Amino acid sequence: MTIFTRITRTTAVAAMGLGLASGAQALDLRGWNIHVEDYPVSIAMESFIDEVSEKTGGEVTGQVYHNGVLGSQPDAIEQMRLGVLDFGEFSLGPMGQAVPETNVVSLPFIFASVPEMYRLMDGAVGEAIGEGMRAKGIQPLGWYAAGARSFYNSVRPINTPADVDGLKVRVMSNDLFVKMIEAMDGNATPMAFAEVYQSLKTGVVDGAENNPPSYESTNHFEVAKYYSLTEHLIIPECLCMSLKTWEKLTPEQQDIVMTAGRASAELQRELWADREAASLETVKAGGTEVNTVADKAPFQQAMTPVYEAFLADNPDLSDLVELIRTAE
Repeated sequence: MTIFTRITRTTAVAAMGLGLASGAQALDLRGWNIHVEDYPVSIAMESFIDEVSEKTGGEVTGQVYHNGVLGSQPDAIEQMRLGVLDFGEFSLGPMGQAVPETNVVSLPFIFASVPEMYRLMDGAVGEAIGEGMRAKGIQPLGWYAAGARSFYNSVRPINTPADVDGLKVRVMSNDLFVKMIEAMDGNATPMAFAEVYQSLKTGVVDGAENNPPSYESTNHFEVAKYYSLTEHLIIPECLCMSLKTWEKLTPEQQDIVMTAGRASAELQRELWADREAASLETVKAGGTEVNTVADKAPFQQAMTPVYEAFLADNPDLSDLVELIRTAE
């Protein structure tokens, strides 16, 4: 969206606001986004605020600030809880410090597939996590996709946990992910993301893990030609609103905002799926051998010590973990 389009739209919506019923409170919302403007998340967020502005007749307007210009993700989450920011789109991974319930989605193989994640997050699991978020001042509006992280390496395809044995695998700096690799007898190597390409090229590590767009856009496929769709981490993201802002809305406005949030989530998921498919085609054309892991049960069984350690540290989350793992 160009600056001119933004100004024109804002002016038009402001003009609509002149027709508000006497005493109605007009709200102009500020939204946080870490991504560039043409990213699936960004397009969906713009669609969200456009629909809210249109359906409320200019009573609720807003602007999405892209590229993280309003601060880092941890800072933005705290600002939203305080009502300084009105809405934003966040990964549930970094939200764990503020909302313990969101930590469960960082457990490896907690979701069997992306479609299962959507179904559970749109249902009882999403509601349970949402309750934890509301208790901390955050109102979820829609669950966005962030793709599924899978393993890639320069040695061999991964079809079973035994195929990870002995591999040096770069992981994010998180004890859960270190333990995930160790549970399969691999050697976990936490390191900065910017160092991964050279480390793969020189053999410092044999492999890493990420979603298809990241694997493709970083050119990691040039130096690690085996990409195995383990989908071991499926961490959803959330379009959410400050509870303080939410409570300023009338019931009718809340319905509009919630409906727009869910519609934007559907749009974002479609855009993300297109982006993933395009990335997979690119890496295949570049010589990558892509294999789908048909049976994830052995991987899930291998994660038993990881789950036991997590639940020992977080006993209050055992019911939520069980809800996800036994879902049909």
